[in-house]
Amino acid sequence: MNSYDGEARGARGAREEDGDHGPRSAPPPGPLDAPVGTPADGQGHGSADSASKTPAGDPADALAQAPAASAGTPPAAAAWPPAGTPSAAAWPPAGTPPTGAAWPPGAPWPPAGAPAPDTRTPPTAVPGIPAAPGIPGGPAAPSAPPRAGIAGLPFGQQIVAALALALIAVAAGTHLAIVFLHVAPSNTLTKQHSEAIDDWVYPEFEQNWKLFAPNPLQQNVAVQVRAQLRDEGGDTFVTGWYDLSALDGEAIDGNLLPSHTQQNELRRAWDFFSNSHDNENRATGLRGTLSERYVRRIAVMRLERLRAERPDERDGVIERVQMRSVTTNVPPPPWSGESADRKPTFRQLPWWLVDEDDKPLDAAGDPRAGDGRTEAGSR
Repeated sequence: MNSYDGEARGARGAREEDGDHGPRSAPPPGPLDAPVGTPADGQGHGSADSASKTPAGDPADALAQAPAASAGTPPAAAAWPPAGTPSAAAWPPAGTPPTGAAWPPGAPWPPAGAPAPDTRTPPTAVPGIPAAPGIPGGPAAPSAPPRAGIAGLPFGQQIVAALALALIAVAAGTHLAIVFLHVAPSNTLTKQHSEAIDDWVYPEFEQNWKLFAPNPLQQNVAVQVRAQLRDEGGDTFVTGWYDLSALDGEAIDGNLLPSHTQQNELRRAWDFFSNSHDNENRATGLRGTLSERYVRRIAVMRLERLRAERPDERDGVIERVQMRSVTTNVPPPPWSGESADRKPTFRQLPWWLVDEDDKPLDAAGDPRAGDGRTEAGSR
């Protein structure tokens, strides 16, 4: 028996004398060399005094302080490797008999590539500190936000909303298609459906692209009218020319909010007539007759209003009217180097008979010839 065994048994005997009979764990197998000068045998049954004489830091001292294991007990796997030993050390050591563990001798632990065990503990709420949602003891996790838009409506209302959107899309697409055919060059499709296209477009959605033409309109067009009246004695007379365009210009000048009638009624009516008649003032289609009636009624209405505002003029009943246009070229700017003929050109229409349907109506619906107190005159 070497000194290592003697010191271990001496320490164990001291503990047994003190009454310590608890479980013990066996030291790791393998002999330890004794220090130089220590007796090799016969000193292992010394007392505690002999154990205290062992030099400090001696391995026998550490083993003497550890509990002893019964004979034949294999070393515990949890006690190896000691603290501070690299984790890649092989267990059990090479050459050690198997101790019942399933892991093969000499293989490193843990195996290469194996994930490290998760030793974390789930978080818990701490009293007095607000916990994050989802932690035990903390507030409940927030629910999903409510659905917005059509998705948030009941199923029946979703169907109604979807049908309404579909109808709006169909109506918008149909309108855009008809307006496109209206402004598109003449083709087979527009000729075949020209009447339906015109009924849809006129008068609310009419398109006028003159402003964006390569050479915009550079003329001033004045529309004038005169009338033949019959007085109470049966005599007829003809008035002078009334410049209706100039009167509209005076009403617009200085007016921050001119009316649509003052700006566009007469101009659009004359364009309507010019586009539906040839240079001989003959109608070129069904809209020609409509344009004549439209511009004639505007002229009669304006005459009634003017004569009502001028009581000093000779009174009478309008029997016929005649209209003409005076076109004058706009002078080009000096830097353009262009020249234009400033001589006005006239387009004079024949006399039109005025019937009762052409005269404005009063509040009761009766024609009021010679009276300018009409709906248009009151504006």
